[in-house]
Amino acid sequence: MKQLVKSIVLYVKSVRERDPSMLSVYEILLYPGVWALLFHRASHFLYKRNRSFLSKFIALISHFLTGIEIHPGAKIGKFLFIDHGTGVVIGETSEIGDYVTIYQGVTLGGTGKEKGKRHPTIGNHVTIGAGAKILGSFKVGDHAKIGANSVVLKAVPEGKTVVDIPGRIVS
Repeated sequence: MKQLVKSIVLYVKSVRERDPSMLSVYEILLYPGVWALLFHRASHFLYKRNRSFLSKFIALISHFLTGIEIHPGAKIGKFLFIDHGTGVVIGETSEIGDYVTIYQGVTLGGTGKEKGKRHPTIGNHVTIGAGAKILGSFKVGDHAKIGANSVVLKAVPEGKTVVDIPGRIVS
């Protein structure tokens, strides 16, 4: 129980650092992104234990309630913050590092019906702007920034910023 409280306190602190409009813990707990992550933790737990139907049912309820679709197979690190999350889609083989910020309308998706790893791997401390589409099996490096409405189809080096369609590195 002590570890859970500590984890919640650290999560609230990480959200406040990235969204100054959050004035209280209660406001943070009202965010759809927080609820989507709670549902995802439960569905991922079941998914790893081959409880496919139940895990996908929980994910469906989460999507209905939050507008955020996270496949139960997606691997999500610590302190993901989904801000204004409506329309966010995170595919089955996506991997998301720690302290990542995702804005509304982002897709971490595949490019077809290939088997195996088909979704992106997002490094630590990455910011993904509203409406961005990151499609395919490649890595977005730590501390990278993906501009709003960008379409990223290839790897992004650590610390770089990508904008445009198709995505191009600008810094």
